[in-house]
Amino acid sequence: MITLTGFADEISPDLDVQLDVLESESIRYLELRGVWGKNVLQLTEEEALTVKERLAERRVGVSSIGSPIGKIQITDDFETHLEDARRAVRLAKFFQAPFVRVFSFYIPDGDYEKHRPEVIRRMQRLAQLAEREGVVLLHENESHIYGDTGERCLDLLQTVSSFHLRAAFDPANFVQCGVNPFNEAYPLVGGYASYIHVKDAIMGKGTVVPAGDGDGELRELIHELSRRRFSGFMSLEPHLRAAGKFEGFTNPELFVVASKAIKRLLAEQAMEWN
Repeated sequence: MITLTGFADEISPDLDVQLDVLESESIRYLELRGVWGKNVLQLTEEEALTVKERLAERRVGVSSIGSPIGKIQITDDFETHLEDARRAVRLAKFFQAPFVRVFSFYIPDGDYEKHRPEVIRRMQRLAQLAEREGVVLLHENESHIYGDTGERCLDLLQTVSSFHLRAAFDPANFVQCGVNPFNEAYPLVGGYASYIHVKDAIMGKGTVVPAGDGDGELRELIHELSRRRFSGFMSLEPHLRAAGKFEGFTNPELFVVASKAIKRLLAEQAMEWN
């Protein structure tokens, strides 16, 4: 069974608007990345409690903490960043979210081999933190970080070799790196994919489009997920209007467009969702 969720901060900074749109699309989870114009890691204890209470009132769960952990240069200080990671893990436990999204650090000079040992060291420490606290980190493939191609994602996941570090498979991000998501990346990392980001893009341009309208091979991906009876979250991250370094924006209307697009693709494969 597919469970739909999404980055609700792409709908609006306002939490009530986020929840209204999710409810209109019968989506009962969100990926908590931002609210009231603040990243989730910037929320005060009082604000986090308010969010938790609102979510409980609306019967909406948190699928993952959409943290920016790992979205720094590999040459930046890690110990300070590790404190942010601990905060993200605490928030996951507070919101009863099973996952925390992470990245594998920007490589400033494109010399991946040079920085590989430090990337692995940092990701191992993050995985150890997650294991101690009983949560699972989801590595999102993104351009210019170490794990941007299928080969480097596989290297990272195999080398760290932890059940607490899995993959958030993002088709659009692979497209933006010139990688065919299903035919090239999925055969390498599909076995590690515990979470799917619903995002599509045009090869060569990088323009993000609704699911099925680009080169993200989402139809092929969903067919394979159906074949293997995948059960888990598919998270809408539409990015249909603008995207910044740490968050994107779509707006309520376009979020609904994105939601209906993935539902059509699921219906084509007779995949049930809730």
